[in-house]
Amino acid sequence: MPDTGFAARPAGESPAAPPIPVKLLVAGGFGVGKTTTVGAISEIAPLTTEAEMTSAALGLDDPGVRSAKTTTTVAMDFGCVTIDRSLKLYLFGTPGQARFGFMWDDLARGALGALVVVDSARLDDCYPAIDFFERAGLPFVVGVNAFNGRVAHDLTAIRWALAIGDHVPLVQFDARDRLSVRDALLVVLDRALDRATRERET
Repeated sequence: MPDTGFAARPAGESPAAPPIPVKLLVAGGFGVGKTTTVGAISEIAPLTTEAEMTSAALGLDDPGVRSAKTTTTVAMDFGCVTIDRSLKLYLFGTPGQARFGFMWDDLARGALGALVVVDSARLDDCYPAIDFFERAGLPFVVGVNAFNGRVAHDLTAIRWALAIGDHVPLVQFDARDRLSVRDALLVVLDRALDRATRERET
């Protein structure tokens, strides 16, 4: 028998159930690090819909003075990561520009939670995402992306500026770092599962 690389299952043992799929969104304003976040954690080559920014976007798309960004997501980003044998996350990154906002309702359908990525130097850009998830009633976590390892304000000041309640987790993470992204997504997952558990009990 050829070696397939998989350990043989003992006789009589039932096959393991496939992992439960969980859909999460990675949302936020333009140029905050959503595509980077999905790419850092995905166990497959992430599907992206990046397009070159052109002069037609001048005055519409502003990634900030610190950014060297030359492309933009025009539909969505997609990646996935297996948490353990029982759970697999499917990540959908939303486009950041307001003119693509019509896609958010479709992307949010079936999602259990969201990570709202924030650039602490451009807090105004994340208000629409926070408003969207508050109106939709979808559990979300605000993740402050530490560009170059730093944030412009401390988390307490950011929470006050965003006017989010204490029930909304606020974390700092690095969108380039796999383990940092993992920890942020686990907070989202924990909140989403807690919400689902409470809804089943009522």
